[in-house]
Amino acid sequence: AGATLVLRQEAMLQSMPRFLTACEDLDITILDLPTAFWHELAFSLATDQAKLPKRIHTVIIGGEAALPERVTRWQAAVGNQVTLLNTYGPSEATVVVTAATLNFGYTDDKEIPIGHLLPGLSAAVLDRNREPIAFGQTGELYLLGPTLACGYLGRPDLTAERFVPLNAFPGSPRAYRTGDRVRLCSDGQLI
Repeated sequence: AGATLVLRQEAMLQSMPRFLTACEDLDITILDLPTAFWHELAFSLATDQAKLPKRIHTVIIGGEAALPERVTRWQAAVGNQVTLLNTYGPSEATVVVTAATLNFGYTDDKEIPIGHLLPGLSAAVLDRNREPIAFGQTGELYLLGPTLACGYLGRPDLTAERFVPLNAFPGSPRAYRTGDRVRLCSDGQLI
């Protein structure tokens, strides 16, 4: 698409203002950040310790749960000028599996969604018997699809524990058992 990938340098991490100045100097338009780093960015913007460069139009976060309080601070500081995508995906599924656009209107007490599945990927939310749950209930997230890892190198025991057949589904497809608890909403979004 004509874009350039810019990897961060150590000097960029000395402070949030320094990081954002480097982003501005490099004409960065999209940031892909670990959630913990983004939490610090959201705090810095909300407390006027830093200013987001005007050219940034999309920020992608992932790696851990986004704190509702930081989403609220981000929205107060940035509004809807920048698209904020919250992503989820373990390495065993070749990283990103879901994405949610965090639109304006989140409050400190609202749960932050991990979103809808990306095209070509599948998931199931199951109870402890590996049976599908009803919409609105909470269960364990299982991932399916062509991006799953083959298993853990030299760890057949762990591979057998985490990569399991789903016998309740046609053809007993192989799935990765994430261990993460989610709720499936009626619109297909995961929280």
